[in-house]
Amino acid sequence: MKVLGIETSCDETGIAIYDSDQGLLADLLYSQVPLHQRFGGVVPEIASRDHIRKTLPMIRQAMSQAECTASDIDGIAYTAGPGLVGALLVGASIAKSLALAWNVPSLGIHHMEGHLLAAGLGERPPAYPYVALLVSGGHTQLLACHAQGRYDLIGESVDDAAGEAFDKVAKMLGLGYPGGPEISKLAGAGKPGRFRFPRPMTNRPGLDFSFSGLKTYVMNQIAELGPLTEQDRADIAFAFQDAVADTIRIKCTRALEQTGLGDLVVAGGVSANTALREMLSETAARRFWRLFFPPLALCTDNGAMIAYAGWHRLQAGQREDHNIQVHPRWPMVDLA
Repeated sequence: MKVLGIETSCDETGIAIYDSDQGLLADLLYSQVPLHQRFGGVVPEIASRDHIRKTLPMIRQAMSQAECTASDIDGIAYTAGPGLVGALLVGASIAKSLALAWNVPSLGIHHMEGHLLAAGLGERPPAYPYVALLVSGGHTQLLACHAQGRYDLIGESVDDAAGEAFDKVAKMLGLGYPGGPEISKLAGAGKPGRFRFPRPMTNRPGLDFSFSGLKTYVMNQIAELGPLTEQDRADIAFAFQDAVADTIRIKCTRALEQTGLGDLVVAGGVSANTALREMLSETAARRFWRLFFPPLALCTDNGAMIAYAGWHRLQAGQREDHNIQVHPRWPMVDLA
């Protein structure tokens, strides 16, 4: 089965073709980051208009790269949510139109389920059941995953997601957007131990996260120092990144202990963070967990994860009609 995947949830246009026998035949990604950097964040109208310009040409390019014609495609998967409503509607409208023209089924995919299942595209795919950490610009969630579509939410951020906190702290430090890679790069020159920032909500029971207070703590530390030297900025970036990664490590450890499971899948854009990967890998080795990440190139938004998730659902017999419907807010626990 060959599935065309279309990802347009935010500021990246991702197009891919997944073949259940041969794997990924094409995987294209266009980032809008240069368009949004001057504004310090994503401008929804600009994002939607750029998806309109890029999606169809990229589909043609992917079809050519995969040496496919319309008659070779067995289904179309698109991101139906969560995300920016205008951006989602671009992908959904194109997917439904092509499905009608090519007489193939189309299916709306949950963006975060796409991230979750992307771990299956690695050399060592996970098997249910497992605990999943979904960590990105808009989400920080812990899930107990029993089977595809059977997910129990066991912890989430009560305010800022981890990726959102990275963006805000990066702005405080005069860094560009997106903030995660910028902070990670600056932290490489930071001195361990100069600052120790709090690990929020780790001194109480539970699996929920909170990064808003940590962000405020960093802001107060910056104000206390006055004009920052380059070393000050690097040391703050190091301490902040370390606090986020350690907080996540503590919560993941609790989640595995409470569920009794031994496998952890970590996915979403922030899962590409080197410090987080190293900290979780060290803990997993010490506690004998099995730890799974998507391939590094598939941690951020991409069409491959949508095509792959679509294949799972299409081959299980799931179908939908040609009505165009998106879900800007869409809890994972609502999936079936």
